[in-house]
Amino acid sequence: MTNPWSSEVKFSDGKLSLCRISATDLAREFGTPTFFLDEEDFRSRATAWGYSLKDSFGENAGTVYYAAKSFICVEVARWIDQSGIGLDVCTGGELAVAIAAGFPPARMELHGNNKSVAEINQAVENGIGKIIIDSLYEIERIAAAAKACGVRQKVMLRLTPGIEAHTHEFISTAHEDVKFGFSIASGVAWQAIIAVHHHEDLELVGFHSHIGSQILDTEPFGEAADRLIALLARYRDEFGAELPELNLGGGYGISYLESDDPLSPNQAMFALAAAVTDSCKRNDLHIPKISIEPGRAIVGPSMFTLYEVGTVKEVVLDDGGTRNYISVDGGMSDNIRTSLYGAEYVGVIANRAASAALRQSRVVGKHCESGDIVIRDIQLPVDVVPGDFLAVPATGAYCRSMASNYNHVPRPPVVAVSNGKARVILRRETLSDLLSLDV
Repeated sequence: MTNPWSSEVKFSDGKLSLCRISATDLAREFGTPTFFLDEEDFRSRATAWGYSLKDSFGENAGTVYYAAKSFICVEVARWIDQSGIGLDVCTGGELAVAIAAGFPPARMELHGNNKSVAEINQAVENGIGKIIIDSLYEIERIAAAAKACGVRQKVMLRLTPGIEAHTHEFISTAHEDVKFGFSIASGVAWQAIIAVHHHEDLELVGFHSHIGSQILDTEPFGEAADRLIALLARYRDEFGAELPELNLGGGYGISYLESDDPLSPNQAMFALAAAVTDSCKRNDLHIPKISIEPGRAIVGPSMFTLYEVGTVKEVVLDDGGTRNYISVDGGMSDNIRTSLYGAEYVGVIANRAASAALRQSRVVGKHCESGDIVIRDIQLPVDVVPGDFLAVPATGAYCRSMASNYNHVPRPPVVAVSNGKARVILRRETLSDLLSLDV
């Protein structure tokens, strides 16, 4: 059994607290729904991935890039900077947040399958460390931007190794039929290599792959590494030089349920180092600098969402059984993952001990959709009533970052909690914010 809560979440007499502040007090001060971020837990996870990469690869350790798409704001970008790791951004908006935080551009990389000319220019002008090329069109665009700025831009090629990662199809990104990268099998990857070499304003430093998200075993990462290293060997044979870097992406899973068994940073990096070392030996290559891109694995477990129960209704099912529908004051506008690809969560009544019998329940939101579900199936006490607070763990990744204003619901705030103190780092949207775009 694994624990989906952050390290500073504690339970006493059935009541939840974060950094010694009770859920009830947090709700009273900041309202609901709210994302509560355990700052020390976040920082320690970021640091742990950095240490594990260095411990496993030694002098061949590259950079841990935090994947901003999982969740980013100015304050979190500052934490990442202070942790000494890098930052992976994939839009001009994410880049703007990093710049506002004063994040060093040299420790950043730009991703994205459809980077606009403006985004590429913005990245090059700000001195971004690397750009991950995702299409043949981008080669010309990046070269033009580099020439205009008088720089030789470091680039990598995102490759599709043809890996079927064991995860949901919507977050599996390395098989052939996807929008990302250059296929190795079809030969398009080699075509891209040749195209980059035609531009003196571009410096190809290595290859990149990302095989998917929420992956709980090591085998797919090793298989992807082996296929990219085989291409590095072909490059060496064709051009007489070895590319110095290999970025093997992220996708490391976390605990959403007690049955999940995620890899620790040490487990993941030790297995990856073994696979890379073996493959390089078989291909007679020096081990390149290895970089990775964890996002969910850092922020996911560090955050929980706190809701207030608004209504409870008992529904009779077709088989004669019953289910409690527990409606909370958020829903698919702050957590689309359940509706989007059937993500599973746990939840607890956070404000009191609940000793009543358990009943089959479904936690739903307030939006006008039958699919507005936070937790599809869960056993919760039969005495849940309006006014109770419900906490859902492991909501740090992709919940606030994918949040919407569906039904014109303002997006929740993010509150950082550390050492017995809580502070807003991303404020709650207001009705005025929603109306401010109307012309």
